[in-house]
Amino acid sequence: MAAQNKNELSVVIVGGGIGGMAAALALSRQGVRITLLEQSAEIGEIGAGIQLAPNAFAAMDALGVGENARRRAVFTERLIMMDAIDGEEIANFEVGEAFRKRFGNPYAVIHRADIHLSIYEAVKESPLITFHTSVHIVDVEDDGRRATVIDKEGRRFTGDAVIGCDGVKSVIREKLVGDQPRVSGHVVYRAVVPVEDMPDDLRWNAPAVWAGPNNHLVHYPLRGGQQFNLVVTFHSREKETWGVREGSKDEVLSYFTDICDRPKRLLDKPTSWKRWSTADRDPIETWSHGRVTLLGDAAHPMLQYLAQGACMAIEDAVTLGAAMKHCQNDIEAAFKLYERSRATRTARVLLSAREMGRIYHAKGIERHVRNSLWHERPAERYYDALEWLYGWRAENCLAL
Repeated sequence: MAAQNKNELSVVIVGGGIGGMAAALALSRQGVRITLLEQSAEIGEIGAGIQLAPNAFAAMDALGVGENARRRAVFTERLIMMDAIDGEEIANFEVGEAFRKRFGNPYAVIHRADIHLSIYEAVKESPLITFHTSVHIVDVEDDGRRATVIDKEGRRFTGDAVIGCDGVKSVIREKLVGDQPRVSGHVVYRAVVPVEDMPDDLRWNAPAVWAGPNNHLVHYPLRGGQQFNLVVTFHSREKETWGVREGSKDEVLSYFTDICDRPKRLLDKPTSWKRWSTADRDPIETWSHGRVTLLGDAAHPMLQYLAQGACMAIEDAVTLGAAMKHCQNDIEAAFKLYERSRATRTARVLLSAREMGRIYHAKGIERHVRNSLWHERPAERYYDALEWLYGWRAENCLAL
């Protein structure tokens, strides 16, 4: 490893997930030396599938990793919403040629580990990025000239700046903002099912939502169609606390007694479930303080209903790199420009995700209103409604 030039900027990134990896890559492209700290013993990603909208591909292309992701993704043909009560179609629109022409990129699904790997491959090639694993950060300091994080062993990692990419339970956010999470009461179960265990009539090349009263199911293919991602969500009867644990099939079945048989068959397919009790936080205008800033879920943790959490983190990283370039590596100015460029957009996504959860889980007359509004709507009307979200471009990401 080459010795550090005294004029070379150094940044400590806390968190080696999708956002942290993307931030490391974006800043290293600006000549910034990165120390990346990961709490786990190994660099990697867990979980199941995620969806990649055109804005995610635009961001990954700006990082130079778009083709890595495309090789591992499943390109979907359409987006589908079904009524889980009567089995009728609510909405169905293609994401093929016309969609790609409108937004410049496809819609795809991918395993979370595969999108992480697609960025990590490029990160490993950079001589400016150094990794440390098994580092559990407990505090952050900023003396106005340098910023430092301290781990539970008392070790100190210092750079010209610190970026908290440490997820929904961010230690860095706790120290900077100190706000409380908003526990949603919505529980998410996730599983991956081999394709041979999926019913033949549900092996759709599409993210499909089965919307029920206070619940819904999602399924879509992964890894060349050899697996299917299965996600079920419901409003819990219990007083929930934010966290993850092993799930129970009996609990899942107890929340889906009123749905029709076609989607209900899916609930017997997983051999194991992971149970997430979900939360987000209210949007904030300020997440940069001096030489410390936040990125991804640490800055704007959101519910899953727009499938944009990972997409927003990658956009953040590209925008932060662009801000650093525009401000000629003036860290505090770059952090403020980055924040100004991202706060309103990410707040809109966060609040829209909350509202989409209500739409998915409509019951009674609201269910009928939802179905009547979306039934047989032309694809172009969906494209227009999604322009603000999917039309993001790296070349105009800064609020100058």
